[in-house]
Amino acid sequence: MKATNPVKITDTTLRDGHQSIFATRMRTEDMIPIAEKIDQMGYHSVEMWGGATFDVMHRFLGEDPWERIRTLKKYMPNTPFQMLLRGQNLVGYRNYPDDVVEAFVQTACDVGIDIFRVFDSVNDERNFETSFKVIKKNGKHIQGTVCYSLTERRLGGPIYNIDYFVNKALKIQEMGADSICVKDQAGLISPYDAYELIKALKEKLDIPVQLHTHFTSGMGALSLLKAVEAGVDVIDLATAPFGMRTSEPAVEPFIVALTDTGRDPGLDLNKVFEIGKYLETIIPKYKRYADQTRFSVIDTTVLVHQIPGGMTTNLVSQLKQAKALHRLPEVHKEVAQVRKELGSPPLVTPSSQLVGAQAVMNVLFGRYKMITNQTKDYVYGLYGKPPAPIDPEIQKIALKGYPRGETPITCRAADLLEPELEKAKEATKDIAKSLEDALIYALFPNSGLQ
Repeated sequence: MKATNPVKITDTTLRDGHQSIFATRMRTEDMIPIAEKIDQMGYHSVEMWGGATFDVMHRFLGEDPWERIRTLKKYMPNTPFQMLLRGQNLVGYRNYPDDVVEAFVQTACDVGIDIFRVFDSVNDERNFETSFKVIKKNGKHIQGTVCYSLTERRLGGPIYNIDYFVNKALKIQEMGADSICVKDQAGLISPYDAYELIKALKEKLDIPVQLHTHFTSGMGALSLLKAVEAGVDVIDLATAPFGMRTSEPAVEPFIVALTDTGRDPGLDLNKVFEIGKYLETIIPKYKRYADQTRFSVIDTTVLVHQIPGGMTTNLVSQLKQAKALHRLPEVHKEVAQVRKELGSPPLVTPSSQLVGAQAVMNVLFGRYKMITNQTKDYVYGLYGKPPAPIDPEIQKIALKGYPRGETPITCRAADLLEPELEKAKEATKDIAKSLEDALIYALFPNSGLQ
């Protein structure tokens, strides 16, 4: 049977696959031997950059992040390269001024990124404006993204309901997006909710719809299959050794499950086996970064606390430093409370780190006795407008004596930020060989000088 509407697949092995399981530690030298085979697969795109890769490469691997794009492009000329861009946060942990955003996105276009999956951690689409303009000017693909989150066990309730996601997607389409992605970073979406949401989006939108979810809760593959039934255009999958667990569902079962159906992606299973066989040989290098604390490959508790895998790692690290790891269950409860008080943002970088750090502070020192600078900036509005109002009492405590003022802003946050690019160029003039080096410093002034 010939597929009448083959589902397209984005391969996440070279970015989110190893970020989710092996703390983003995969080196470029270990990607090269398999790059040509991945390029021959016929994937819709390969996600191979962005997210935490930029930070980890320069900070821990001693690699030039920009060079990875150039190097892999030599081996993968046929498959579009995709990156994950955190909107005005770029690949960092705060909102950057427009001049830095423009220079970063322009450089990424020049070096070889074809598809930009752009998201915002509080789903404030105003944080897309600058990056969208640069991507569009360069004729590259804008994938506008809505981060999936819940306040109930299932899709619904006063905030995260179908209307919320559809209306966000329509706004992003109006802004010039070429496709829409629903980004379920914690693996929360259930199969029938995925079906209903994708169906609603396909009915309302004029552009393709993509679904990104994680295997974490055990529902990832089930939800993607229901999304395929509902007409989703593209899904994210990883090669099995770098898939499942807290990563994306594996591509291999989908190739088999959809064979000889109207949505058969038409991919060669034997080629994927070869890729997987190679990945198995390099896993011993990276195994120490994987979660060794449980035998189970799923963590259904994520359906209760909604904490993504990477955020749990951060919480454990902070509590270990304070010799208070035994208080992790308290922190899990506190995360839910802090999130609600801060307007129920999706728990995705950087809001996940911000909520997590404040929850740890609250457990260790008393509720809001100590408030992080990031929390103060967030409450003031420097990260954007959260999905729900911030608790007025918390707002009052957080902004007491705040240097920018005690009344939160309502404008786009970047409108208040002074340009920083020229300062970064000046600070690195004796060591930077190019604008690329200056941009590493602009995003990460401490580690960027190394």
